[in-house]
Amino acid sequence: MALNDTFYVSHGSPTLTIDDGIEARHFFKSWKDKVFPQTPKAILFVSAHFDTAYPTVNVVSGPNDTIYDFYGFPSSMYELKYPAPGAPALAKRVKEALMGAGFERVDEEKGRGLDHGAWVPLMFMYPEADIPVCQLSVQSRLNGTHHYNMGKALAPLKDEGVLIVGSGSATHNLRTLDRHARSSVNASWAIEFDDWLKHALLQGRYEDVNEYKKKAPNAEKAHPSPDHLFPLHVAIGAAGGHPKTKLVHHSWDLGTMSYASYQFTAS
Repeated sequence: MALNDTFYVSHGSPTLTIDDGIEARHFFKSWKDKVFPQTPKAILFVSAHFDTAYPTVNVVSGPNDTIYDFYGFPSSMYELKYPAPGAPALAKRVKEALMGAGFERVDEEKGRGLDHGAWVPLMFMYPEADIPVCQLSVQSRLNGTHHYNMGKALAPLKDEGVLIVGSGSATHNLRTLDRHARSSVNASWAIEFDDWLKHALLQGRYEDVNEYKKKAPNAEKAHPSPDHLFPLHVAIGAAGGHPKTKLVHHSWDLGTMSYASYQFTAS
């Protein structure tokens, strides 16, 4: 079954796994009922937490390991598992598509499991963990256009039933988080950047989004490192053509963390 949509989701804090008070948790739990009822053949997750010098796919033949790439959280979080099957055939297709589009080097990381940018949202989106999952890395030393072009190369995978999801955070400055500001925002710079991003996407100003460092207010404050935004550019490119954008979820937590999540539908 061909798919028409790609997504960018803000995965937020790993405590999403245990904290029912985080609004975005309910968004992810409603995924199959309210957001995307189709069942994909496989899932390609582009996570902010897989950052390499060159585009890299994880190649796993059995179940994916669960990577606990976070520290200092409650012990129960390190016991959670998301053993979705690996997708080695999809990894091969991703590599072929990127190299066929002119990306000269695409690496393979054999045996790498799923980082929390993938398994945390997936455990609510597809709790049965029965759909094969492959991850593709970002290159934080490069730019939005590079990642948009990666997405364009991957667009044909949608025709093969592959769901492409970019996973990051619409705003991501860990030094500014306020543990007392639950489900709220208290920083004007975060609101201004989040609003700019929303309007740019809804108006189809994708070139401005690619050049967000020049175009957006408070870009460096909202994203001191671009790793949590670049999955967005992949999702836009992978939608194909000039897609239509829909804001599928919006909430705040910890004062400055936006959980804005978007759907891109091929026109």
